[in-house]
Amino acid sequence: MGNFYCLYLVLLLFCFGFFVNTLSQADSGSDAITAVYIVSLKQAPAAHYFEEQLRRHNHHGHGFHHNSSSSSGRLNRLHKPRNNSRYHPSSGSYISRVHDSLLRRALRGEKYLKLYSYHYLINGFAVLVTPEQANKLSKRREVANVVLDFSVRTATTHTPQFLGLPKGAWSQQGGYETAGEGIVIGFIDTGIDPTHPSFADDISEHSYPVPAHFSGVCEVTREFPSGSCNRKLVGARHFAASAITRGIFNSSQDYASPFDGDGHGTHTASVAAGNHGIPVVVAGHHFGNASGMAPRSHIAVYKALYKSFGGFAADVVAGIDQAAQDGVDIISLSITPNRRPPGIATFFNPIDMALLSAVKAGMFVVQAAGNTGPSPKSMSSFSPWIFTVGAASHDRAYANSIILGNNVTIPGVGLAPGTDTDQMYTLISAVHALCNETILANDMYVGECQDSSNFNEELIQGNLLICSYSIQFVLGLSTIKQALETAKNLSAAGVVFYMDPYVIGFQLNPTPLEIPGIIIPSPDDSKILLQYYNSSLERDGLSRKIVRFGAVASISGGLKANYSITAPKVMYYSARGPDPEDSSLDDADIMKPNLVAPGNLIWAAWSSLGTDSVEFQGESFAMMSGTSMAAPHIAGLAALIKQKFPHFSPAAIASALSTTASLYDKSGGPIMAQRAYANPDVNQSPATPFDMGSGFVNATAALDPGLILDSTYEDYMSFLCGINGSGPVVLNYTGQNCWVYNSTIGSADLNLPSITISRLQQSKTVERTVTNIAGNETYKVGWSAPYGVSVKVTPTRFFIGTGEKQILTIMFNATMNNSVASFGRIGLFGDQGHKLNIPLSVILKFS
Repeated sequence: MGNFYCLYLVLLLFCFGFFVNTLSQADSGSDAITAVYIVSLKQAPAAHYFEEQLRRHNHHGHGFHHNSSSSSGRLNRLHKPRNNSRYHPSSGSYISRVHDSLLRRALRGEKYLKLYSYHYLINGFAVLVTPEQANKLSKRREVANVVLDFSVRTATTHTPQFLGLPKGAWSQQGGYETAGEGIVIGFIDTGIDPTHPSFADDISEHSYPVPAHFSGVCEVTREFPSGSCNRKLVGARHFAASAITRGIFNSSQDYASPFDGDGHGTHTASVAAGNHGIPVVVAGHHFGNASGMAPRSHIAVYKALYKSFGGFAADVVAGIDQAAQDGVDIISLSITPNRRPPGIATFFNPIDMALLSAVKAGMFVVQAAGNTGPSPKSMSSFSPWIFTVGAASHDRAYANSIILGNNVTIPGVGLAPGTDTDQMYTLISAVHALCNETILANDMYVGECQDSSNFNEELIQGNLLICSYSIQFVLGLSTIKQALETAKNLSAAGVVFYMDPYVIGFQLNPTPLEIPGIIIPSPDDSKILLQYYNSSLERDGLSRKIVRFGAVASISGGLKANYSITAPKVMYYSARGPDPEDSSLDDADIMKPNLVAPGNLIWAAWSSLGTDSVEFQGESFAMMSGTSMAAPHIAGLAALIKQKFPHFSPAAIASALSTTASLYDKSGGPIMAQRAYANPDVNQSPATPFDMGSGFVNATAALDPGLILDSTYEDYMSFLCGINGSGPVVLNYTGQNCWVYNSTIGSADLNLPSITISRLQQSKTVERTVTNIAGNETYKVGWSAPYGVSVKVTPTRFFIGTGEKQILTIMFNATMNNSVASFGRIGLFGDQGHKLNIPLSVILKFS
C-alpha cells in the first residue's frame, strides 16, 4: 500500500481495544481469546472498480452516479462513511458483500464479528477473531496483510504519535533529530520565552547551523537580554507602534520586547518546532515528554500581539513584512481579525494582502480559522493564498471521578492525584466549617474557599473539603490555585469543587491540582453530590446544629491519560465555512477551512511569566485548546514537506496537505463535527467540507502526494482583478494595474485542491490541472456528485509521466432548485498507490 495509508492504518490500529473484552465475553460458547485484526485485500479499493460495477448494473457512463432519479448522488456521496456499521449487516454495498463472502469461505461455520468494511481508501475490513482464525485469513490469496489491533502507547504530549510522526514522516526525514532541518518558521504572536528548554540549541550532538537564507536579528532589551537567541531561536523582534500611539500599551504587562508576557506565543512556537523529548512537569506531576511537529526547524518570532489589548493590523503587517525580509520559509498566524473586513471583498484587508506578498516571495502561510464556531459562515480567515486550519480533537483525554459512599460515581475534571485507594474520606462543605456563623452573612462567596482564615482547621483536617465553583471563577475573581492553598493550609485530604447552578454550559479545561481533587463541571452532577452530602448530615433535634458529617467519598485522580475516545472530531468552537466573500455575507467560491488538525487539549511550552491561563501561571507547560493550537501543527508539518521538496511553491505545499487528508476517525467511521456549545458530544453529525475542509491532516501521506495542484501569484492576481470594481483597490495594495492581466478568472477557476460553487445557475464547467511530482503513473478518476447536482469528469483515466501536467474538466449541472449546501468528492487513484481527494461543495442550485 502507498504512504497514503500509513497514518490511516496507524490510527486504525488503536481503534477497537474497548470492544474486544465486551465482545469476547458476549461470545458465550468460546474460550478462545479474540482480538481485533485489520485485514487489507490485494484488490484495489472501491473507486477502481466502481466504474465497472456501475456500467454492468445500469449502463451509465463513468463516475459514482447511478440511476437518474432525483436522489441520485446520495447513495455514494463520499463525505458519508464508507463503512458498514456492525449494526447494519444487511447493507447492499457490493464491496461489503465481497468481504462477507471471503470471511464465510475462510472461517467456515466459525464465530467471528466483522466491525467495519472499508470501501474507499482501503479495501479491507476490521474483524474480531481468534489468532488461529487470523492466521487462516492471512493465508488467503486475496489478503494483502493482517494487522493486530493494539492499544499500548507512550504517555508523551502525544499529537506526534496520533499523527504517526515517529514511524511515518519523521522516519522518512531521518528521524526526529533532523526533522525540519534548514527550515525557518516565523510566528506572528505574543512573543516567546527564550529561557524555555523547548527552544535550547544544545540538546543534540548534531551540528545545527542557522540557515544561510535567513537574515533576521534579535532585539536586546531588559526582559530579552543579549544571548536570548541561539541557533534554534534565530530571530526575535516586537512591533507595537500602533498600540503605543493609541496610548494603550502597558509596558509592565505587555513588555516592549519579544518576551512573552501572555504564554500563547511560547505555546504555539513549541507546538510547531519545539525540541524533542522535553519533560512536561506541571504542578509537580510528570505528564510525559513534549515535541514539536518539526523539532529541528528554526524559530523566528515577530511579536505583534499583547496580553492587555490584543493587537492591531498595522503592527501585524509590520511583523509579516519583516518576516518576509528576513527570509522565513513559513509564517504561522494564530490570529484572526475581530470583525469581517469592510469593502468590496474580505480578501482586501491589510493582513491578507501582506500575506499575498509573502506568498509571492515563496512563503507558505498558515492561519487559524478562528474560535467563532459552530455556526455556518463564522470563518475568520478568507483568502485562497492562506492555508486556513480548523481545530479537531485527538484521542487523549484525562478523566477524573469521585466515588461517593452510596456507590455513586460522578465524573469530573482535574489533573490531580487521587486519594488513597483503599480509604474513604469524610466530606465537609466549606459553609459548614466556618470559624463563626457571621462570615456567611457578610461574604456570599465564602464557599469558594479563597481565604483559609475563615475556616475551622480542626473540622477540615484530614477530610475532603467541598468548595463551590461560581461565576467568580469564570471572571477570574476567584481561582482554583487560591482554593488549593486554603485546602493545604487547613491540612485537608483533598478538595471537591461543585458547579454553581448559575454557571451554565461553561467548558472547563483540565486544571492542574497539586493535591487530590476534582472539579465537577455538570450542575446536575453537582446536585447529586450535594443531595448525598446533605442527606447524610446528622443534626441535633433541638438546635439543628450538625453533630455528625456522614457523607464519605474517595477521588480516583486524573493524572493518567485515557486513549480510547473516538477521534478526531471537529470541535464546536472551530470556525466554519462557507467563506464569506464580503460583509454582506455573499459566499466566495473558495473552500474554508482548508483542513483540520489537533487543536484541543494540547500540551506545549508556557512562558514563565505567562498570564493568559490562570490555571497554568508559573508553570513551564500548559494545556490549551483552540484553532490557535491547530495552525502551528500544520506549520510544523509544512516544514517537513518543505524540507523534502525545497522547490515546492506555497500552493504545492497546500495541495500536498489537502489532497492526502483523511476523511475518517480512528475507528473507521466518518469524522464527526460538534454542532453546539452546550453538550457538544451529543449535538454532532458527520463533518462536511465547510467543517473540516479536505479532512484531518495525514502527515505521512502529505510527504508523498503523487500529484499536486499548483497556483502562482499571477493566478491570485487574475482572481483579484476579476472581482467587480477591484482595480483601484488592487493598485493600492500591490502597486500593479489590473489591465496587465488581460484575462481574469473567477474564484472557482483558481487551481485549488477543492471546488466550491456558491451559485450554480443551471451548469458550470471548471478545470483543474494536476502535475506529477512522483514516477510515471496511471490514474483512474471516480467521483460522487453533491445532492441536486450531476457531475461529469473527463478524462476518467490518464497516464502521466514524471513532471507532466494533466487537465481535468469537471462539468456541473443543477438537477433541482435547492438552497441547501451539498457535498461530493473527486477521487484520483494511481496504480502506484497514490490517492487524491478533491472535495466538491455546491450551495445555491438553480435548474
